[in-house]
Amino acid sequence: MGVRTTCPYCGVGCGVIATPDNRVVADPAHPANLGRLCSKGAALAETLDDSGRLLHPVVEGARVDWDTALDRVADTFSRTIAEHGPDSVAFYVSGQCLTEDYYVANKLMKGFIGSANIDTNSRLCMSSSVAGHVRAFGADVVPGTYDDLEEADLVVLVGSNLAWCHPVLFQRLQAARATRGTKLVVLDPRRTASCEDADLHLQLAVGSDVALFAGLLDHLDQAGAIDQAWAGTHTTGLASALEAARGVDVAGITGLEPAAIAAFYALFTRSERTVTVYSQGVNQSSSGTDKVNAIVNVHLATGRIGRPGAGPFSVTGQPNAMGGREVGGLANQLAAHMRFDQPGAVERVGRFWGAPDIATSPGLKAIDLFEAVADGRVRALWIICTNPADSMPRSDLVRAALRDCPFVVVSDIWPTDTTALATVILPAAGWGERDGTVTNSERRITRQRPFRTAPGSARPDWWMLAEVGRRMGWAEAFDWDGPAAVFREHAALTAFENGGTRPLDLGGLAEVSDAAYDAMPPQQWPLPADHRASQGASQGTLQGGRLFAQGGFPTEDGRARIVPTTWRPPASTRSARFPFWLNTGRVRDQWHTMTRTGLVPRLSQHVPEPRASLHPADASALGLAAGGLVRLTTPHGVMVMRAEIDPGQQVGEVFVPMHWTDAFSSAGPIDRLVGAAVDPLSGQPELKATPLALEPAPVHWRGLLLHTDAVRPPDCTWSRIRLEHGHALDLSGAEALPADPVVYARTLMAAGDAEMMEMADPSRGVWRYAALRGGRLVACLYLTSGSQALPSPQALAALLAVPIADAARRSVLAGGGQVQASEQAVCACFSIGLQTISTAIIEQRLTSVADIGAALKAGTNCGSCIPELRDILKRQLAPA
Repeated sequence: MGVRTTCPYCGVGCGVIATPDNRVVADPAHPANLGRLCSKGAALAETLDDSGRLLHPVVEGARVDWDTALDRVADTFSRTIAEHGPDSVAFYVSGQCLTEDYYVANKLMKGFIGSANIDTNSRLCMSSSVAGHVRAFGADVVPGTYDDLEEADLVVLVGSNLAWCHPVLFQRLQAARATRGTKLVVLDPRRTASCEDADLHLQLAVGSDVALFAGLLDHLDQAGAIDQAWAGTHTTGLASALEAARGVDVAGITGLEPAAIAAFYALFTRSERTVTVYSQGVNQSSSGTDKVNAIVNVHLATGRIGRPGAGPFSVTGQPNAMGGREVGGLANQLAAHMRFDQPGAVERVGRFWGAPDIATSPGLKAIDLFEAVADGRVRALWIICTNPADSMPRSDLVRAALRDCPFVVVSDIWPTDTTALATVILPAAGWGERDGTVTNSERRITRQRPFRTAPGSARPDWWMLAEVGRRMGWAEAFDWDGPAAVFREHAALTAFENGGTRPLDLGGLAEVSDAAYDAMPPQQWPLPADHRASQGASQGTLQGGRLFAQGGFPTEDGRARIVPTTWRPPASTRSARFPFWLNTGRVRDQWHTMTRTGLVPRLSQHVPEPRASLHPADASALGLAAGGLVRLTTPHGVMVMRAEIDPGQQVGEVFVPMHWTDAFSSAGPIDRLVGAAVDPLSGQPELKATPLALEPAPVHWRGLLLHTDAVRPPDCTWSRIRLEHGHALDLSGAEALPADPVVYARTLMAAGDAEMMEMADPSRGVWRYAALRGGRLVACLYLTSGSQALPSPQALAALLAVPIADAARRSVLAGGGQVQASEQAVCACFSIGLQTISTAIIEQRLTSVADIGAALKAGTNCGSCIPELRDILKRQLAPA
């Protein structure tokens, strides 16, 4: 049958089955996805490539055994603490860690090293939600479930491109819309795929969400739609929040037409079953916490929380962002949702752990942590399962800090720009090899089970951390025989002296046996001690897994707080020098810094390179054409990439994907350009509003390079995608080619002493080269300084690394017989391109997305390409 486990990508937490024939398919029984997968999840089997893996511990560039590496880590940490104090060391971990890994890291740092300097890349995506939840509810709790999307009359997406970033949830929503007529409103400065089928899209100004929701709160009051009885019984602060909301110039701040605002307010007012889904467009802001509370306020004021089809809903970006928050993965948290500012909490956790030197105050949040590395306050750092050299704002500063830090340990699966700066590299077990649990966005704990053996001597992160804890002198506290034992301790701590005061209660699993842990079904917390885990119940509460319908908030008086919020603009300001806003985010088929998805050729077909998307009016004013090069400049750096003309952008705003690093493109990582302004409460950086300048960059030639190795060409703008037997690189040059480019071609091709073939036509501005070693093609390069078309990488990919007969050599230089542009991919799940779809619509007279699915299968898996299929249909059918 296969092994049931969970997808390692977003916070939806989809169940998958790894089958004996090396396939990974959707789990039809998992309550999060019910048999659906997105394009990335559908390609998981294609990421199980160990050829580039980290296989052995390395210390200062030399391969060593585990004992040597772990002794070095433990000894250096101990010596650093002795000389400089516990705050001179830090951990930086990840929402891709399993809960058990997270728990051990938090216990080691906060409990026994005695510092709270452990933070996580979840700080970059979810910490404003955490702060907003704590302010409103008294604890970091998401009250609703995914079922609410299917039971709502109105779903509002705020700063969330659900169609691309959480496609499985979007398909559940779309199915509900088809059966029950659920209305959809999208609040987003960009027109994204999620807007294509929406009833209303409000393209509000960057950072204006607080004003819009303050106006909504005031409107609800004026319309008599506030549930005075519920709010009066279960909340405090309504009067103050209403006072702060009155008189806000909503239209002026948001830039929206009053009629559009009125339409949204009227729809919200009359829709008793309303779910407001929000994500990074809300969180990644210098006012992110206020945005969260402004959203939560309208739900608390109307009592639309914890009921079927009603509530505020934060969807997480990573597979275990929620689990990390449960065990105290953020620097300002204690374990088990306890906090440093709660009376008795520090003493309680310290007593449970037997840790007399437990940290007593919050540690450094991510931005501050790397600044402390840069200025020498942190002298020993352990980075686990994340790549901050690419993903942190001001990533050049982060790289410099890591380069100068006396001791950097990195645990990872593949080499990254971060491992390149490490003193000690520890090879980690990856997805499919790790054993533990994750918690998704609806509080559902699911097992992540191993179905393959870790290559080389790779080991789980929890084991590495526990071994270091033992070697630092705390053997008894870190004496676990497997992840089940770690989970039992975590579950027991959530229930320890809880007494119903903390919703996070896993007491029912505190004594789960190893066998029951192995077989544990997906289930939502709270799971208190009277819960029977053996029955596999997944409800968690009496309200269908929902919380707070009848109040009972974990505050001193049991009431939620309706928090007065005041709009403020982004922390940085646009100017004559920097007149644009830079916005960063995800694309459909890639994940984080592409260490996994970058291995899969078909996932690079839809968006093959980083592009700066800008409005046609801005492009026209700058003299930029689609596909031309544009230079992006912020106060933090400069880079060049291709321009994309997108009428879905607002004038004055530019969107660039976050995924490409300088392993995949000369224009990566985009976080080199992003500033480090943070929300004062959450510490979350503002990744959606960096002041930016644009100008055209000259293009004197273009090229296509195919290579068996992942080369990085010098002195040009380039981006790389993976092919089955090598790599394809798109090249552009800002300087004219030399009169005889063969020497430059050898440099670009990194061909060394390979046999070179050449075909040149300078009068037409065309040069073609091929490099063979031992009769096998190792690289081919096609250059043009004119308007000549370049070959299709797909037409040439099969020739790489295979013997080339003498008779076929001219065919290689001719571009494999096909000198044409490659087909733009649309459906990544089934590798179906634009031309194929367009031709089928015309020739087979297809008139609907369902027709396309029946004819080609496009759109029948994850459905994230359905908005694009609708757009293609409109364009093809418009003349008819």
